[in-house]
Amino acid sequence: MAGTSEGRFSRRTGWKLTPNRLTEALLEVRAGREILDLTLSNPTRAGIRYDAGSILKSLADPAVLDYDPQPKGLRYARDAVAQYYSCGADTLVREVDPEYLVLTTSTSEGYSYIFRLLANPGDEMLVPKPSYPLFDFLAGLHDVKLKPYPLIFDHGWQIDLHALERAISKRTHAVIVVHPNNPTGSYVTDVERGALNVFCREHKLALIVDEVFLDYAHDGTPRSTFANNQDVLTFTLSGLSKIAGLPQMKLGWIAVSGPEEEVSAAMQRLEVIADTYLSLNAPVQLAAATLLEQRKKIQPQVTHRVRANLAELDRQLSQQQVCARLAIEGGWYAVLRVPVTQSDEDLAVTILRDACVLVHPGHFYDFPADGFLVLSLITQPQEFCEGVRRVLKFLGS
Repeated sequence: MAGTSEGRFSRRTGWKLTPNRLTEALLEVRAGREILDLTLSNPTRAGIRYDAGSILKSLADPAVLDYDPQPKGLRYARDAVAQYYSCGADTLVREVDPEYLVLTTSTSEGYSYIFRLLANPGDEMLVPKPSYPLFDFLAGLHDVKLKPYPLIFDHGWQIDLHALERAISKRTHAVIVVHPNNPTGSYVTDVERGALNVFCREHKLALIVDEVFLDYAHDGTPRSTFANNQDVLTFTLSGLSKIAGLPQMKLGWIAVSGPEEEVSAAMQRLEVIADTYLSLNAPVQLAAATLLEQRKKIQPQVTHRVRANLAELDRQLSQQQVCARLAIEGGWYAVLRVPVTQSDEDLAVTILRDACVLVHPGHFYDFPADGFLVLSLITQPQEFCEGVRRVLKFLGS
């Protein structure tokens, strides 16, 4: 009878549902000791100060009592997102037409819409490696196959354009790019952007660009968005989760750009997909302008935290010779290169049990080999400082 229940469910849900070794160790250690968490990704638990009054007031608009189903999202909310792009940086004008925006509850839902739009079961998307592990689950749920193309590190991260060419097949429909990448923190350069446009145009592929960390450049220099990329059919995803540090508000979007005829055809189909679900709620849409405005208070705090923790990490690294961090340009994470004495997962488990510090092993992000740990840079400074001290002491021993 053991296989009876499994036979009732689709193969796309055939995940390994038992906890991984790191999760099991975390439950075991947490039962008796305090854990320093250097994997924190939730800004609402990171000691960031929010304007609670403005946020709560924005959710109490009387208009929420009216039901006005708009597949692409309420025009008021789409205007607010377009305004974010038009004044999102001091030196860059980034015009986006609200008519070419589709609001979603998250970037994950945005990927879902795009996968449904572009791919039949078994079709392929090219995805960077290393990168965020959620792609595997999203692709599996939509019967899409992922083919990795590597990011290579040589005094900084670069897209391996030759490997991108080798990865393509007759079933490839799109290239996924994360700008900046999570967790490597590397932005797509202007040269790479041009090469991606040429590649996608030659092979008739769409470009899917995840820009949730776009605004968090460590050097303070604004980076260009792909949301107005006109060379090829482009789907740019972002949302409140990172931009305004408000993951609980569940508002994301897809900005569609490219050749006019292709954009028009894509928008018509996306609107039907969105109309099928109508997943967005009225309160968050009506609050969109206020919630996006919160980024002006949140982003400086997060940027200050990231820079301070990065400086502390570098200070401690300078006092030892066992490991080093890789260069990063943006985002909330740092990658450490460590001696390979065991698998990254074994190392992370041992650090957790012996030093009471939680870090992510590189293989969680599909690093090609062992020897990498990933740390969050938004952890509160005192906890971060002590956590790094313990990790480096452990590695040095």
